[in-house]
Parts: sequence; structure tokens; C-alpha cells
Amino acid sequence: MIRKLLVFGLIFNLTACAELQQVVNQLPQTTGGIIGNTEIASGLRQALDFGIDKQVTKLTQTDGFYNNSLVKILLPQELQKVDKTLRDVGLSKLADEGLKVLNRAAEDAVKEATPIFVDAVKGITFADAKNILLGNNDAATQYLNSKTQTALYNKFSPVIKSSFGKVGADKIWANLINKYNDIPFTSDVNPDLTDYVTGEALKGVFTMIAIEEAEIRTKTASRTTDLLKKVFALQD
Repeated sequence: MIRKLLVFGLIFNLTACAELQQVVNQLPQTTGGIIGNTEIASGLRQALDFGIDKQVTKLTQTDGFYNNSLVKILLPQELQKVDKTLRDVGLSKLADEGLKVLNRAAEDAVKEATPIFVDAVKGITFADAKNILLGNNDAATQYLNSKTQTALYNKFSPVIKSSFGKVGADKIWANLINKYNDIPFTSDVNPDLTDYVTGEALKGVFTMIAIEEAEIRTKTASRTTDLLKKVFALQD
């Protein structure tokens, strides 16, 4: 009886070891063994860098915001009545120009501020890189957003303000709002367009980074470096 128990125990242990070894063999390997948190974090940073290089740069082109339905900056709620009223009194061309220059300011600002995003990615530390890797298709982008939103806003806002002057948005909107405020029976408006466009431009940037992250996660052909292939194979 004891001999039978020993034989059974040996068979059980061998089977368990074999199954464990099979699991280990299925994990992606590097020259130093199983991929660790540090290498996963490097892969996530590279994916975010690719998002900036391939997708965010599209926003810096002429009408990069205005002609992109995913990130086009629309008027805030308080200015929608301004837009409608101006069109009703025959100032549609001015209203169109006002919307376009908001997007043009964001386009110009992203061009100036792209290094800010590059530095943010370099400086970010992933507390739990593996959980982010195995998360949603935009998990790394959302993590970057949550960790850098306030700092990026503070750096981005003066760039937006400067861009307003560069593309003439400040004068156009001053004229547009003055004309609206002069219309009888309307309530005067004085919106903080710098704050609004800064927030919308940042949303647009993170939207485009998320697009590239999803591409890398779902399409092996988009993993164009050895690091991306190693790291993102783990989530397949």
C-alpha cells in the first residue's frame, strides 16, 4: 500500500512539474529570461513615443484639428448661442472663421509643445507595468494622462495663449464677441477661450496617442521594433 502511494505521489509531482514547465515555456522570453517590469515599462514608453511621432504630428499639419472629426474643437456651450445668433444676422462667414482659428491655434500650439509630451513620456514611471500592459487598448495612454494632465496643462496653456496671437485668433474672437454683445437683447459673454482650447487640445493629443497604442496592441505588423514585439506578445 505504501509503495502504491509513493508511486502515485511521484506521478502526480511529475505531472504537475510538466504542466508548470509548459506554462513557463509559453511566456515570452528575452535573453535574460522572462520579461520583467522594467522591460515592459520600456515597451510601453516606446508605444507612447510612437503615438506622438506617428499620430500627434498629424495634428500639427494645416487643419490637423479642423479636418479631423475625432479631435475637431467645437464651440463651448456658452458660445454656441453666439454662433447661432451671428449666423441669424448674416455673419456666417465670421462665425466660420472664428471656429477655424480656434482649431488653428491648437494646431500651432501642439507643434510648439510636442517636446513637452516627449519629455513627459521619458519621465513617466509605471508602478505596475504588467497590469497596464494587460489592460485596455488605451491603458498606457490613460496612465500617461492621469500622471501628467496637470503639469502638461500648466505648460501648454501659455503656448496656446501665444498661438492665439500668432494665428490672429485673439483679434478675430474679440471682434466676433463684440459684434454679438452689440446685438440688442443679448447677454454679454466673455469666455476664457485660452482655458477652453488648452483643454480641448490636450484631449486631442491623448486621443491620437491612444490610436497608435491600440494599433500596436491589436496589429502585430505595427510592432516595428524588437522591444515592441517582445513586450506586446505578452498580452496577445
